[in-house]
Amino acid sequence: MSQIDIFNDLLAPELADDLRRLNPHWAGLPGPEIPSFHRHLFHRIYRNLQAGLTPATVLRGTRRVGKTILVRQVMEKALAEGVAANRILYVPFDEIGSLRKLRDPILTIARWYESKILACTLNEAARSTGPAYLLFDEVQNLDAWAPQIKHLVDNNSVRVLLTGSSSLRIEAGRDSLAGRITTLDLGPLLLREIAELSLGGRAEAHWVDNEGEPLTAPEFWMNGIAKARDAAELRLRAFSAFSSRGGYPIAHERADAPWQDMAGYLNETIVKRAIQHDLRLGPRGAKRDEKLLEEVFRLCCRYAGQAAGQSAFVPEIRQALAANIGWSRILTYMRFLDGTLLVRLIPAMELRLKKRKAPAKICLGDHSLRASWLQEIVPLDPQGLNANSQLTDLAGHLAESVLGYFLASIPNLELAHFPARGAEPEVDFVLTVGTRRIPIEVKYRRRIDPHDDTRGLRAFIEKTVYNAPFGLLVTLEDDVRVPDPRIIPVSLSALLWMR
Repeated sequence: MSQIDIFNDLLAPELADDLRRLNPHWAGLPGPEIPSFHRHLFHRIYRNLQAGLTPATVLRGTRRVGKTILVRQVMEKALAEGVAANRILYVPFDEIGSLRKLRDPILTIARWYESKILACTLNEAARSTGPAYLLFDEVQNLDAWAPQIKHLVDNNSVRVLLTGSSSLRIEAGRDSLAGRITTLDLGPLLLREIAELSLGGRAEAHWVDNEGEPLTAPEFWMNGIAKARDAAELRLRAFSAFSSRGGYPIAHERADAPWQDMAGYLNETIVKRAIQHDLRLGPRGAKRDEKLLEEVFRLCCRYAGQAAGQSAFVPEIRQALAANIGWSRILTYMRFLDGTLLVRLIPAMELRLKKRKAPAKICLGDHSLRASWLQEIVPLDPQGLNANSQLTDLAGHLAESVLGYFLASIPNLELAHFPARGAEPEVDFVLTVGTRRIPIEVKYRRRIDPHDDTRGLRAFIEKTVYNAPFGLLVTLEDDVRVPDPRIIPVSLSALLWMR
């Protein structure tokens, strides 16, 4: 009896039928209709799947950012380019619970796939027609997924694409997969993507993710500002749509849906789903406190864009939950939320190998999550904010939150915030690129004082130990002028437009 014959009956008939239904291309049938709009990582992921340095690519992101659609688009492109249908296996582990109950589900399904679909081993297929493409969606739902992937790629010539909504569970498996996976993060829509999806306009990116060194040249930012100015009409329309609806694709695909309906949808499918499913169960089945998770997330929304720590969180949570909950536990739960990518915790800048004790700055994955969870809408676009000037201070914090999450999502960049220390004023963010630093200050209001509003930037630049040749002043509106040539004013919309 051959090795293939041994694996004929690994799956129950109903599970085998489900896998065939999920892969209609095996029978020459069309899959579900999917959007033609591609997220910015699409081409990079497709290249990685075909010929990346590592055999596996992991795509992380919160729920509803478009990971599953992207995987299906990759599958359709491969089929359109002539990849044989039986060389593509797609398995969504969040749809069929019984798949997760299999012993070593990834390996078991791979063996069944060899037997029933390829009719040969994965290595035989790779030598004859080309490597199989194995697409595993929401893999974080599996226990011990990483050792199975390691075994699969170490012993078979395959190309693997994995997606996951919880970086906590993805990170837990990365050590054993060193050198075998490339990890990419997919966040909410970029401003240029909103312009394309909602407004039908297209613009080339100025800022490419794998370019770090050009950031240290003032010309990089000046050229980016010039390109944003050339696309001012489209950019500002896209920023207005971003201000009112946030960055989740569904909010723009269904722009006709009332905000109240959309807010309920975002709460249920993104926040509550993460809290109740991705975070509810800890190691060895230990259950985390759902009410505490929700309360911590509420305060992260309330203090978005701020470095709120123990003094802000502890009394409010103790009062809300009527329980003696300590800062250590709260901080652990904040890190859990950071692990789902719902928030990013931006650390205080470290100097002279001494770790700062200042709290992290809280940056939300998208301001629409705050608007939906707190039922409080704060406009970010100049027109909306001018009509609601009483919200200027709050909009300033949200602008910091938006910018912080945006910068933290760019690979190979070190981001921190600089708390006030001694006579040195605080700086909202500091980018470290190689040996150089770029201080960034957000002043999100109509009137900018060229002297007072640049005090933190000037103090930072003038201290030679920081090695900062220039700084960025992020503003509400375009065309702000600052006489100091070391300071480059750029509106938030122009900066977001660059990537």
